[in-house]
Amino acid sequence: MQYLDYIIQHYGWQGTALIATILVLFFLQIYYHAVVYGRVARFRNSRRRKRLDTEPAVSVIVPLFSEDYTYLDERLPLLMQQKYDAMFEVVVVYVGSDNDFYEELSNMRLRWPNLIVTKIQYNPRFPISVKMAINVGIKSSHNEHLLITTTDATPASEQWLQMMGKAFMRGEIVLGYTSIEQGEGLTSYLIRLSRMQISTYWLAQAVRGRAYRGSRSNIGFTKSLYFGVKGFTHLNMNIGENDLFIQSIAHDNNASVVLIPKGRMIERQWGGMKWWMQHLHHYAEAYRYYPHAARNAMEWDLGSQVLFFLSALVALAVMPLEVKAVAALLLITRYLVAMLRARSIAKRVGEKGVALRYFIFDVINPVIMLGTRIAMLRKDSTAWK
Repeated sequence: MQYLDYIIQHYGWQGTALIATILVLFFLQIYYHAVVYGRVARFRNSRRRKRLDTEPAVSVIVPLFSEDYTYLDERLPLLMQQKYDAMFEVVVVYVGSDNDFYEELSNMRLRWPNLIVTKIQYNPRFPISVKMAINVGIKSSHNEHLLITTTDATPASEQWLQMMGKAFMRGEIVLGYTSIEQGEGLTSYLIRLSRMQISTYWLAQAVRGRAYRGSRSNIGFTKSLYFGVKGFTHLNMNIGENDLFIQSIAHDNNASVVLIPKGRMIERQWGGMKWWMQHLHHYAEAYRYYPHAARNAMEWDLGSQVLFFLSALVALAVMPLEVKAVAALLLITRYLVAMLRARSIAKRVGEKGVALRYFIFDVINPVIMLGTRIAMLRKDSTAWK
């Protein structure tokens, strides 16, 4: 008590409150990076109890909404050439009206008999959503275990299907990681790290048995779960198949998480930071329906990070030399812990080149997320029917 009185007498109530705030926020940040996100780095899916003795037959569902010949020539063959110990099929649901394109897609079955092609005739008066296309693909498939992916993503390896299919042995839901393709420049780096950080939020919950989200290019579930809840939820939205639907079927620790570089998908980067912010805004329309625990975890992390930075900067500006030294030491310690944790998670999911420029992302990420929250004040009409 005398020591506290000395501190108050020496630094005043304001200075003491600032020191206490910095310490509380520091330990909160250390808790998130060392404990909460540490679960992702330490997670081993092989420790989960098996529900199946062998890899099951799998159907991969791919909705196709454009006449993308590049997909037929480059990305679809990577799916068909996957190595898998059990039987698998790829179900492509083409939504369009180009008969020549559909014919070329159908002719690919001569090369790959396990390719299933289904067509939904495009009609501008009756728009077809991704959920509707996936639903048609599920009904056209022949297997109980389903994997969902998109045309703008490619497997990171020939073992992608092996990793995801094997995960069904330990869960009825399978959640895999999707990275953004690596480009040149700082913007590409920030976008890739932003994807990894956002994924870390839901991965940290999933490995605890509280799955509420997955990657729209790398998720799986069983037909029994799908038809058990009568299909997709929130049909008034053009999004939600990877999060709002997952929330409706995830329970009792039934999600199997794949944290292996060979088991990831790589999504195309369609633009720069403007594109990425629009992307975040579009899919953030589902955020309001997330569980409170998941939302609080994200917001407490970001909020405590911003407040810690601001409090430490105030201490560096106005406090005595000894407090400045402690504030600087805490800033460095927190950064090192965060950077090392990001590097360990990046190693698990196959991201490269994370650590060298992480200090830039560490400062800019709160700005990106704040920009997304501000954008959320305006409704994104493209996310709704």
